[in-house]
Amino acid sequence: MLPAFAPYLVVSVAHLLLQYVGPAWSVTATKVLLMPLLALAVVLVSRRQASPIPVLLLAGIGLSWGGDVLLTFPGDLWFVAGLASFLAAHVAYIVLFLRMPHARRRPPLWALVYPLWVVGMLVLLLPGAGALGVPVVAYALVIGTMAISASLHGGWIALGAALFVVSDSVLAMGRFLPGYEFAAHDFAVMSTYLAAQGLIAFGVLVAARGAAARSREPGRPVLATDR
Repeated sequence: MLPAFAPYLVVSVAHLLLQYVGPAWSVTATKVLLMPLLALAVVLVSRRQASPIPVLLLAGIGLSWGGDVLLTFPGDLWFVAGLASFLAAHVAYIVLFLRMPHARRRPPLWALVYPLWVVGMLVLLLPGAGALGVPVVAYALVIGTMAISASLHGGWIALGAALFVVSDSVLAMGRFLPGYEFAAHDFAVMSTYLAAQGLIAFGVLVAARGAAARSREPGRPVLATDR
């Protein structure tokens, strides 16, 4: 499984390095390549495992790619468009996580940190959000829901969702928090984002492989959650 992720990992490292040493065009070019390479890894692994291609996972990755592209353009209009694309990506992930067989019936106790995070971030950011307050509230609620639904699975998926929350929190503070200063801002946003997307994709594929193996056990009925 890991070799299929190699192009994504290599370009991810290159992108992070180019933030410091490369021209601006190379940073943009590598960023645009990242999600298509992750989608390619998902397709290759699914085919090798002879399992159905997880369409909702690819939808989340594709919509994230749309957000990546839109956020490269300056201005509030492009920012809102990028935010909407990422919001749709999180909705796809929510549906995916809720449809997959769960590791637990209820979110673990530690997942309570996400509602607290939503409240805390909104209190922190809304004074500086201005006219973008409504989109910011909507996005915070959706990504918080995504993280809670990911916590039902634990492991790689839950870790990836947590890193997604970290990435978007740093990004939001850089845009809306007055007086914010962090020299490694771009590196922190992209490194956690790339790890998040990779871990979510990897975790979903691992879960799909496990479900496929269980469905092939002799005499085991296929459950509704296995479909």
